[in-house]
This record gives sequence, C-alpha cells and structure tokens, in this order.
Amino acid sequence: MKKKPARSLASLNNAEKARAYAFLLLKFRLRGENELKARLKQKGFSEELSEATVSFLKDKEFIDDRVFAKGWVSSRLKRPLGLRKIEQELTQKGLAKEIIQDALAQAKEDYHESQVVSQLAQQRFSKLKDIEPLKAKARVYGYLMRRGFASDIVGDIVKGL
Repeated sequence: MKKKPARSLASLNNAEKARAYAFLLLKFRLRGENELKARLKQKGFSEELSEATVSFLKDKEFIDDRVFAKGWVSSRLKRPLGLRKIEQELTQKGLAKEIIQDALAQAKEDYHESQVVSQLAQQRFSKLKDIEPLKAKARVYGYLMRRGFASDIVGDIVKGL
C-alpha cells in the first residue's frame, strides 16, 4: 500500500489563511473571480494558491461571475449610474464581455435611462439657479456624462432644460 505524502503544515496553513481571507472579503460584498484573485495576490498569497482558493470557492458556489455581475448592475443602477459607466466598471473588474452584456441586457428591460437622466438633470439644474443658464446646462451635462449616461440622451434632455 502506497503512503500519501504528508502535506506540510505551512502549506496547509497558507491554504486556510487564503480561504479565510477570501471569505472575509466575500462577507462584505460579492466579488468576481479575477477581483478575488487579485486581492489574494495583493495580500501576498502565491499565484497557485490564489487560483486554488478561487477554484475551491467556485466549486462550492460561493462565487459566480454571473451572479456578481447581476448584483453589481442592480446596485449601481440605484445610485443612479448610466449603463456605459457600469459596463466600464465590470470590465475593470475582469469579467468576460459575454457576462457583462447579459447582465446589462437584463437590466435594460426594466431600466429607462431617459427618465432617469431627465429626473437627475432637473434636480441638478434646480440647484444651480444662481448661475447663468448656459453655464448651468454645461455643468449638468458634465455631471450626467461623468455618471456614464448615453451622450445622445443627455444632450437632448439638457437642451430641453
């Protein structure tokens, strides 16, 4: 009978530490696979250990990029942010284009960007009553563009202010 090689206590300890750290991160909010790998590496865990930890979490269904993307889109729309900005954030987090597009397509069904832009523009414009109208419109336009709304929608609505 062959004897299995004994794992060193140090490597087992590191694996437990990596999982504990990953669970700590997941306790605060959902995370994507690449984001979790990057955070583990940043904490000083090896590439292999980071990969193994993420694989373990994925197998046990503690992380799922599709669930993360859907949750991220939902939370960011409440801020409210534009779909372009949300897509940019998810890309920075290392999610696959297909997953991002699916999450955004689901969100578009219930989300009316022009209504949100109109409401935000009116709120912002009313706060800028003391400023000349042209300058106020420029500020509102910049504000909405930084929030990631579509430029054609923003342009049309700001013209109507």
